[in-house]
Amino acid sequence: MTLSKRGDYVVRSALCLARAYEGGEYRKIREVVAEMAVPQTFASQILADLVRAGLATSRAGQSGGYRLARPPHDVSLLEVIEAAEGPLRSERCALGDGPCRWEQVCPLHETWGAATSALRETLATTSLATIVERDEALERSEYPPPADSHRHGATTIAVEDWVQVELSPDSVRRRLVAAEPWLTACVKSGYREAEGLRRGIDPTSLPWSPSTTPAVTLGLIEPGKDGAGVRLAWEAGGTRGPSSRFEGTLGLHSLDEERTELRIEGRFRPPAPVAEADLALTERLSRATLRATLRAAAKELERPAGSRRRSLARSS
Repeated sequence: MTLSKRGDYVVRSALCLARAYEGGEYRKIREVVAEMAVPQTFASQILADLVRAGLATSRAGQSGGYRLARPPHDVSLLEVIEAAEGPLRSERCALGDGPCRWEQVCPLHETWGAATSALRETLATTSLATIVERDEALERSEYPPPADSHRHGATTIAVEDWVQVELSPDSVRRRLVAAEPWLTACVKSGYREAEGLRRGIDPTSLPWSPSTTPAVTLGLIEPGKDGAGVRLAWEAGGTRGPSSRFEGTLGLHSLDEERTELRIEGRFRPPAPVAEADLALTERLSRATLRATLRAAAKELERPAGSRRRSLARSS
């Protein structure tokens, strides 16, 4: 059994709000998008589902956003899923039409009804607080995957790099807030540079450039919370494998009034499947992708606004 896309996104969004509940924070749509990889086009609809179900509240204004209406331990997973999926119960016969002796009930009815009730009971007795605890344990690498895990198990690479920018942290932060178009171009150039490196090292290996244009999302980190900067994520079609993805942060660290260290940290999923023999090359190309992306972003940040637009037009 799996959730529909809408059910998937509503659980991710509720988890994002639940993680922020204790701090009293309202989460903005862009933060939910960046943290939970909810598509920008769906995020407002999904959060509206939670508000309509009475599970979240919204507030307008600069300090507004979305927040759980009740503590996470008072919100069940069943409530969250049904906010998007509707009632999780059988509305029709499991076997549909059948022999004439099935006019009133089919032989699967009792078993199917019991299975549905068991699922509802499990979801109703699992709180959002429990899901948050598991998610935070996964983040700390303290939650072992179950033997029957259904995740694809694609390799992800821990990456970290940094560069200096001749701007103050406030200037960098302002320019990053609306950076998606030119930052997408920077990510594309990062893949291209790594692809050139791959061809020079091992032209027989799988191509590195993803099959689709990366979709980049940013979420502002308030100063003083987890370090100043932005949450950064992107995703693009992989090469004969799961989509290539990065999740992490662009941290901003002041060196002096006019210089900022721009540090990228996170985990990167390569665009091509990884064999054991190719792991060293994959790690090298992964880090090369992030390094090239970061340096392209630093150059764009230092350009005057008009020049940045012309540079973007040439690269697209």
